Amino acid sequence: MDDFEAETGTGRRQAPRKRRLLTHRILAVMLPLIVIGGAVGATVAMSALAPEPEETDDPIKALPVLTALAEAGTVQLSVTTQGEVQPRTEIALVAQVPGRITYMSPDFLEGGQFRRGDLLVRIDPAEYRLRVTQAKANVSQAETVLARERSEADLARMDWEDLGSGQAATPLTLRQPQMAEAAAQLESAKAQLAEAELQLSRTQIHAPFDGRVTERQVDAGEFVGPNGSLGRVYATDIMDVRLPLTQSDLRQAGLYLGYAADMRTGIPVTLSTDVAGRRTEWTGRITRTDARFDSQSRVLHAYVEVRDAFAEGRPPLAPGLFVDAAIAGPTLDDVVTVPRAALRGTGEIYVANADGTLAIREVEVQSSDRDRAVLKSGVSAGENVVVSPIRGAADGMKVEVVDPAQTTAGA
Repeated sequence: MDDFEAETGTGRRQAPRKRRLLTHRILAVMLPLIVIGGAVGATVAMSALAPEPEETDDPIKALPVLTALAEAGTVQLSVTTQGEVQPRTEIALVAQVPGRITYMSPDFLEGGQFRRGDLLVRIDPAEYRLRVTQAKANVSQAETVLARERSEADLARMDWEDLGSGQAATPLTLRQPQMAEAAAQLESAKAQLAEAELQLSRTQIHAPFDGRVTERQVDAGEFVGPNGSLGRVYATDIMDVRLPLTQSDLRQAGLYLGYAADMRTGIPVTLSTDVAGRRTEWTGRITRTDARFDSQSRVLHAYVEVRDAFAEGRPPLAPGLFVDAAIAGPTLDDVVTVPRAALRGTGEIYVANADGTLAIREVEVQSSDRDRAVLKSGVSAGENVVVSPIRGAADGMKVEVVDPAQTTAGA
């Protein structure tokens, strides 16, 4: 009995304690949910009571652009490139005989001009004149020997005929070998004379063409050996300009590997550069191309021939000048041209439509340079093409054509 009562008393004391723990747990779970629900309700209520935003009917502003008119007509294509001038003929003057230089032309110096046949350098001819004199004496001696052998041969034939043996005389009896030897000696003496005269003539170095001196390497009084270099000269009758051309350039200019022509049928070229602060032009023609493409740059070089490079009254087209070249290409009829600034990348043009919207067109470019682009297709004559920069261009965007005069006045 005592044990039952003790257990019953303990159970009664623990029951309220369990109820309190359960209540605390329920509150710990429900309180956050109540707070979140209240916040959501407050937000919904505030949204419902907030004033609605005012609607505006402001129109989208059009982007101001500058345009140019696409034009149709006949176009003369041209290829623009650059090249260096070089002489067609440039040689080294070399002494063919040794000796001391006794004369030097006042024109034989760097930058000097000379005419064909002018005496440029003379080597002391005294020794070579002595050789000519000796050779002439040898010729005279050989002629005497030959004449004597011929006389003796005639006497030998007459003696043989007087004997009347009836037999044919041998060549030795008629002194034919002796005559042949004397004739050979005469020819040898004549050859030695010709050689001596040739050596004497080589003591004078004459200009082989009209030209100018690039470099002089000797002075008067100096001794030069055989094949000694005297200087370098070039001819002024023809200048060549070597032009690098890409595959596109070749197509536009109508050139190809192995092209050959003359000054009458070659492709016209205008050359220009600044000389002493003045723009100077020359005309020439492409007369040939290289026999192979350059393995490094993959271009083919064409050669412009210029025949009036040193004409009086204007600066000469001298070797070493770097010139701009405009090659005349074929003529195209009924093509559309636009300013080069209208071309976007390699094949797009923006067109300002009459309704104030922008159209992006894919075009096929026939040719282009710094100023214009020639189109095969994509744009029609009379359309306004956009030439001013546009960021984020899109088909259909609003644009407004601006008068360049107004833009300038506003600025």
